[in-house]
Amino acid sequence: MQRTNDGTPRRIVVISTGGTIASRWQGTGYAADASGDDVLATAPLPEGVTVEVTDLFNVNSSRLTAAHQLALLRTVHETLADPGVDGVVVTHGTDTLEETAFLLDLHHDDARPVVLTGAQKPFGSGDGDGPGNLYDALQVAAGVRGLGVLVVFDGRVHAARGTVKTRTLAADAFADPSAGRLGRVGFSRVDVERRPERPAALPLPPAARTAAPGADGPALPRVDVVFHHTDGDRLHLDAALAAGARGIVLVATGAGNATPEIAEAVAEATARGVLVAVTTRVPSGPLAEIYTGGGAVDLVAAGALLTGTLRAGQARIAVLAALLAETGTGAEAGSGAGGASAPADEAARRTALLRRLLDAGPRPEEAVPAADPAPVPAHA
Repeated sequence: MQRTNDGTPRRIVVISTGGTIASRWQGTGYAADASGDDVLATAPLPEGVTVEVTDLFNVNSSRLTAAHQLALLRTVHETLADPGVDGVVVTHGTDTLEETAFLLDLHHDDARPVVLTGAQKPFGSGDGDGPGNLYDALQVAAGVRGLGVLVVFDGRVHAARGTVKTRTLAADAFADPSAGRLGRVGFSRVDVERRPERPAALPLPPAARTAAPGADGPALPRVDVVFHHTDGDRLHLDAALAAGARGIVLVATGAGNATPEIAEAVAEATARGVLVAVTTRVPSGPLAEIYTGGGAVDLVAAGALLTGTLRAGQARIAVLAALLAETGTGAEAGSGAGGASAPADEAARRTALLRRLLDAGPRPEEAVPAADPAPVPAHA
């Protein structure tokens, strides 16, 4: 479906969080320090679009914590509480953009879009991609509706779910290897090619209401990622439990395979109320219960959930969201190594919620919604 401009005024809020798009040379390397207004000044505004800037924080995204992400989630919800706002753009570092986008999408229940973008080249570069990406993001935020949280990069529109950073330095940094792009940005239009499959949105978690990076507050649930490889054993799973993990993402081989020893460790973890999700180190394709001998058949029998086409970063966000939705900050549910066993009914509720979050995979054959499209400003 093609969505074009009719010049209708649109009010967009840009939330600035740092990243390469805001990074300048610091003498030994680049770091985020440019303000949102500075970043916005590098990009022309689409016709009819007015922009307000919120400087939330200014960090390289490799340094983000769950507290940063929850503070952003709260800010997005507060921004959209104003009915006069037509959309939100978040400028963000590319390293962990896929995780933040997915967290926002899991909690997004509004027809107005939230669009994340960034840059592969730093602020002020003569051939930088930041200004073009920001312009495109504003164009999409001003025009589309009902598609959830989006990632706009290098002229492509991606659904939050399933989108990962696939190239370290190239301009076309993001893709969904299992489902493809959602659409593309043209000179005067946005072409939407499919509808993203999304689970029902979660309410804002209690932890988001008070989250503040660097501030003292209730501990958030620990969710660790464990990578399987040849010679892999249960050491890192056991270490995660000893560190107090309430959730673990196992990055398995193939379609979701590990070893009998790891399956045994997973069974011990789930028996203690720990959420375990299994993803794969393979770039694309779904997980499947095919093999025993420590394969996905045994891991599922041990209580783990397969993540479909979600990869490690977003699988971890799904586990975190399930923990936050069920237990607030996670401080109530036990203590000691691995967080002592949660009550069986609570563990069952959290597992059921995680299953719902993981099962809403993309279906590329779905038709684009037939709702009357909102206008998209043309290039100036």
